[in-house]
Amino acid sequence: MENGKLNKPFEIELTPDVAQGIYANLAIIVHSSSEFVLDFARMLPGVPKASVKSRVVLAPEHAKRLLMALQENLAKYESQYGPIKLPVVQGGKTYVPPISDFKGEA
Repeated sequence: MENGKLNKPFEIELTPDVAQGIYANLAIIVHSSSEFVLDFARMLPGVPKASVKSRVVLAPEHAKRLLMALQENLAKYESQYGPIKLPVVQGGKTYVPPISDFKGEA
C-alpha cells in the first residue's frame, strides 16, 4: 500500500513480434549513478564481433528488483529441475569467459 492506495492489477501487452523473443548468450552491464544499462548480445562461433540485440535501461531500484526476481525464479527452477551447473576452473572458481579490449558504441 502506498499513500493509502491499494496497488491495483494492471495489464501488460505482449505483441506477437516481441513475444518471439531475442536470443542472447552474452550480457554486458554498465551503470552510472542514475541508471543501469543492460546490453544483450549474441556471440557466434568464428565471428569476432558480438552483435547487441537489445538494450534495457533501468533505474537502480528497478535493477535491484530485477536481481531479486531473477534470484527467486532461479531458486524455483533449481528446486524443480535441479542445480544449474556452471563450468569451474582450477581453484574451484566459476568460469567467466574473458572479455578484454571491449569496444562498443552507444
